[in-house]
Amino acid sequence: MIVTEPIDLATLLQQAHRAEAGAVVLFSGEVRNNHKNKSVNYLEYEAYIPMAETAMEAIVQQAIQQWQLQYAAAVHRIGKIKVSESAVAVITAHAHRNEAYEANQYIIERIKSEVPIWKCEHYTDGTHEWGKNERSL
Repeated sequence: MIVTEPIDLATLLQQAHRAEAGAVVLFSGEVRNNHKNKSVNYLEYEAYIPMAETAMEAIVQQAIQQWQLQYAAAVHRIGKIKVSESAVAVITAHAHRNEAYEANQYIIERIKSEVPIWKCEHYTDGTHEWGKNERSL
């Protein structure tokens, strides 16, 4: 799901509880205040929503099947996001913690590398840099 408002992590956690799940893993990817030795003011994300949501849902469904999850969901926020706010959240529930962790990492890694979401980092010095929504050092 793509949203424009802050991600409600408490609600995500509440929705994931299942009687048959002994483990619920919640990952929140949050805006940090630095990147590449530069001070970050905020991030801005853009996406073609129908394509991004379809890709995210396919990734989540594949993880549900592969790990036999009791529950899984992914939410990515677009628009301007302040430091310390959540930009993306993934939650997984399984009878056992190992599978819940593995599936959660699988989902976030695929979202970051495959879903058409673009990130612009706005720095405190007034400069900015656009890039794809993927891991960078």
